[in-house]
Amino acid sequence: MADEVGFNRTAALAEFLAGTAGSLPDRLAASAENCVLDTIGCMVYGAALPWARTAAAYAQQTGGRGSSSIVGGHRTTAAMAAFANGAAAHAFELDDVHEESISHPGAVVVPAVLALAEELGASGADALEAVVVGYEAMGRAGIAVGPAAHLLRGFHPTSMCGVFGAAAAAGRLLGLSAPQLRDTLGIAATLASGTMEFASSGGQTKRVHAGRAAEGGVMAARLAAAAFEGPADGLAGAYGFCRVFSDEPRVELLTDDLGNRWMLDEITVKPWAACSDIHPLIQATLELRAAHGLRPDMVERIEATAPTKAAVHNTGDGTVSVMAAQYSGPWNIAAALAADPADPATYGAERIADPELVELQSKVVAIAADARWDATYAHKMGGSVRITLRDGRLLERSVSGQKGSMHDPLSADEIEAKFATLAGSHAEVLRDWVRALPAAPSVALPTMAPEASS
Repeated sequence: MADEVGFNRTAALAEFLAGTAGSLPDRLAASAENCVLDTIGCMVYGAALPWARTAAAYAQQTGGRGSSSIVGGHRTTAAMAAFANGAAAHAFELDDVHEESISHPGAVVVPAVLALAEELGASGADALEAVVVGYEAMGRAGIAVGPAAHLLRGFHPTSMCGVFGAAAAAGRLLGLSAPQLRDTLGIAATLASGTMEFASSGGQTKRVHAGRAAEGGVMAARLAAAAFEGPADGLAGAYGFCRVFSDEPRVELLTDDLGNRWMLDEITVKPWAACSDIHPLIQATLELRAAHGLRPDMVERIEATAPTKAAVHNTGDGTVSVMAAQYSGPWNIAAALAADPADPATYGAERIADPELVELQSKVVAIAADARWDATYAHKMGGSVRITLRDGRLLERSVSGQKGSMHDPLSADEIEAKFATLAGSHAEVLRDWVRALPAAPSVALPTMAPEASS
């Protein structure tokens, strides 16, 4: 069913995406290459974690034989490899972000592309094109659903919107026509799932959300390739994804400025293994620490401001679990004062309840919603930290557009350094493999065991 002006936006988006084959700007392929590098680093690091190992074991048990690689050396079907590697990529809050859609495209799109490309024997250039298309579809779905309203209603954008990214990317690799890709996106709307309850009562469900979206996208494209029909306007129709899962949809953004605005140009590469909504608070605290030589024993109390989303979802006790630590604004402010948030080990299970961090977290007395940061959320993240010292001094720092975002991107050297930390002993082989992708006749992920992680 078409939208209110009689324009089928799902079909228009599908037609645009299908029409980009072989004609994408060269710079986007280069950006996609960096996204693959960053995501593979996240996959290798995450694959050693217990929740990712559980996901991989499930994929091996249920996926049967196949030619697609799971990090760790096993092979299974493309859909199950996408599931396992997506769970690994999203396993430790290190994967990239499209801020405005509040989602993690790398952990969904890249595993789906690598798994299906390996099964099909697709070229590296085709795989990189599929990554661009996947990021575009996922980001478009994410901004059109009205991301803040969507998330505050309790839906997790990475899994909900991610299935469209994986579906579009898989459709590109399968060579689907525009009508088939429209069906793919319509089918994907039926597979969209994932709630934010993990932020309220815990659990590990967030850890598999990216993998589930990657798996669902491969499924949607495969069904469409077999002539299975989806709704004609699955994204923007009267009961389409954007209208059902949000009180404030903006379906016009599905097609607005197509070909000029690219979602891949707006990616944040994370320097810290925490929810990106609180990265401005981490950065502000680190800057105050460096500028004033702060020590934990100098601090009397801490107050912060943030967007409404962070004030609602990111104020819990970070000492109860790794997931809680990575989502907690108070805990991350404490870590920025007493530890090194750039070291993933800071978020290890043995570290999160360190007495010094517990005490510092208790000194964060408020994270208040602030209209300043709501005004730019989530296109440009912001936040402020105010620290009262025991000697009476009052220190304050605001950050708008945090490190790693398109407003203050990581340098090539910083991206490489992050990758080397995450990929460990596999870094050189994997870096060379990724850099060779543009000319590679086929995609085959190098065999590797996961690195030992906390």
